[in-house]
Amino acid sequence: MFFEKLMPREDNYFLLFNQHASKIMDAMNSFTNLVNNYSDLNLREKYIKDVREAEKAADRVTREVGRSIHKTFITPIDREQIHSLINTMDDVADLIQAAAQTLTLYDIQKITDAIISLTDISSKCCLRLQSVVKLLDKIGEPANSEAALKTCEEIDQLESDADHILRSAMSKLFREENDVRELIKLKAMYELLETISDKCEDVANLIEGIVLENS
Repeated sequence: MFFEKLMPREDNYFLLFNQHASKIMDAMNSFTNLVNNYSDLNLREKYIKDVREAEKAADRVTREVGRSIHKTFITPIDREQIHSLINTMDDVADLIQAAAQTLTLYDIQKITDAIISLTDISSKCCLRLQSVVKLLDKIGEPANSEAALKTCEEIDQLESDADHILRSAMSKLFREENDVRELIKLKAMYELLETISDKCEDVANLIEGIVLENS
C-alpha cells in the first residue's frame, strides 16, 4: 500500500498509534472497574494503580512517536498530523488518570448515576477511538475510509449524549444537593468525565481530516 511504501520499517507510526489506543482502553477499563468497585477500598487502590500504569505506558508511546518524527525523513502522513494526533490521544489518557485521582483526592463519598452514565459514554468513545485508529493504515481502501468516517460520526454522537447527561446531572445536582462541598466536588467530577468524551471527539476530528486528505 501507498502508506506502507513510504513508511520506514523502524518507524511504524500506525503501530505506535495502535499501541497508544490500546493503553487508553486499558486505562478506561480500569477506571470503569474503579467506578464499579468504588466501595471496596482494596480494589479501589488496585484500579487507581492500574489506571496510572496505563497512562504512564501511553506517555512512553507518545515520547517514542516524538523521537521518531525527528529521525524519519519521510512520514506516512503529514508530520503535524502525527504530532497533533498522538498528543491529543495522550490528552485522553491524561484525563482518565485525572478522573481516577479526582475521585479519591476529592473524597467523593458515593458513585452517582451521572458518574456511571458518563463513565459508560467515555468507555464507548474510547472503544470507538481504538477501532478507528486501527483503520488508519488502511484508509486508502474505500471501505476502510468509509468505516473510519462512520466511527468518527459515532464518537461525535456519543459526545453529544455526554453533553446531555452533563446538563441533566448539573440541573439535578443544583436542585437536590444540600451539601455545598459535595456539590462542588461532584460538579468538578461530572465536568471532568464529560471532557473525556470531548477529547475523544477532538481525536475523531483529527482522524476525519487525515482520512479525507489521504483516502
